[in-house]
Amino acid sequence: MTTTPGIWEPLEPALSVRQVLTLERVLAGEPEVVAGASHLDRPVRWVHVAEAADVGVMLSGGEMVLTTGVLLAGDEEKQAEYVRSLHRAEAAAVVLGLGRAFPAAPDVMRRAAERCGLPMVVLHRPFPFAELTEEVQSRLVRRKFAAVSLSEAVRTELTALITAGAPLQRLLDEVARHSACPVVVTNLAHRVLGTAGERPAVDDVLRDWERIARQAGGTEGDGWIRAELGGRGERWGRIVLCGYRGDTATGRLLADRAAEALVLHRMLGGGAACSWEEQSAQSLLTDLVSGVVPARQLLPRARAAGLPVNRRTFVPLVVRDGDTTRLDRLLRLLGLPGLVAELADGATAVLLSLPRDQDADALAAHFAARLRTESGRARTVVAAADPRVVWDDVPAGLREAQHVADAVADSVAALDLPPVVRLRDVHLRGLIRLLRDDPHVQSFAERELDGLLRETDEDLLSVLRTYLATGRNKSRTAQLHHVSRPALYRRLESIQVRLGVDLDDFEQAASVHIALLAHDAQQQ
Repeated sequence: MTTTPGIWEPLEPALSVRQVLTLERVLAGEPEVVAGASHLDRPVRWVHVAEAADVGVMLSGGEMVLTTGVLLAGDEEKQAEYVRSLHRAEAAAVVLGLGRAFPAAPDVMRRAAERCGLPMVVLHRPFPFAELTEEVQSRLVRRKFAAVSLSEAVRTELTALITAGAPLQRLLDEVARHSACPVVVTNLAHRVLGTAGERPAVDDVLRDWERIARQAGGTEGDGWIRAELGGRGERWGRIVLCGYRGDTATGRLLADRAAEALVLHRMLGGGAACSWEEQSAQSLLTDLVSGVVPARQLLPRARAAGLPVNRRTFVPLVVRDGDTTRLDRLLRLLGLPGLVAELADGATAVLLSLPRDQDADALAAHFAARLRTESGRARTVVAAADPRVVWDDVPAGLREAQHVADAVADSVAALDLPPVVRLRDVHLRGLIRLLRDDPHVQSFAERELDGLLRETDEDLLSVLRTYLATGRNKSRTAQLHHVSRPALYRRLESIQVRLGVDLDDFEQAASVHIALLAHDAQQQ
């Protein structure tokens, strides 16, 4: 008994000529392929019984035509024209029942079928055509019903996700589950905006994405099925099912339902298609910074996202309180290839990819200068790591730039730093940021500040932080905390008693300062 596939399983391909010939009812007629044996994988859309010589005018393509040949016997020209007519109508195959008009396959028909590449099958035993028609038609109807059911299930599921406010990635994951193959969303320039599916399979698709995408752009062979994204007469992207194993018609239904959902998702979100590019860049750069996924495994995604990666110099940058749209627009204006993505805590990562013969430091400085002009903030600071020429070193560079940006944040010395800040510019604060997760540093901070941390006196901690940051300037500290000098002296005395230190002693004050920097770094 044939069952309808589950909605999470790929549908079986539509019946091919080869599969029809293996059906139990057909085997009873002792079928023999006498021509077109290399074309038995043609899909059978319908089964049609026809005797007329001009049968082709009644067909629309994909039919398996059954005949006894009673109207063709004795007329070789009619026999040849019958086959040619089927070929012109793009029939799937012709099945001739022997015995009534022909004791064996007519040579004229067989040769014509071979020339046309039309599978020709003869049945050596008497066989009721009605049984074959009933069997094949019922199977085809069941498959068609299953495809429509799957299509509606996908539409319902995706609509529910959109209504619930699900992100783009969640929709793509569902499409990948339904289609059981990698799913890729691109803009019209083949730049990948999103992917879903088993990671190894997706990486295989992305490894040489631009060539593969352009090569598959005009056909839907090998399971590559596309649907355009757009509306109101304007296309802005496409979704591609890569290597779909089901029949093409079902794949098109899935792709169309997915495209409808993605367009609706964009409309309801109120964003432009470029927002998907920002999401793609954010996902990639976040994975690079986290180090959870090895950089080499992320290389296909970077290449498919449009980032040049061959023989390039990579410049990792982090901008505090940067606007991703402005930064991305600035990159395009300056003609600098790169990716922009918002990270945590108001930081925005920028990864430049420059030709190796260009001055990376000079271009980074030019970018920072233009950013100050564009943003209207004369004190905008861009944190940077030293340029990398090996892709595997990029994650460490991004983390270093992030450490530098964190070290500059809320620093009273930030105003004196250059526009492009590197690790060497943040001195002790930068070192502490890099070492903040070291257990020895954490233990040192806890031990040095125990007297204040035990009672979590934030007011005294704040006074201590300002006092040390201003170079132990009591007048400036009192001014910043809006207290009188005597009141400040009392607080400083309380701090020294609780910590058991003399803040007038440079070495003891330096030790407390380092501990406080480590404590603050651990809280961020």
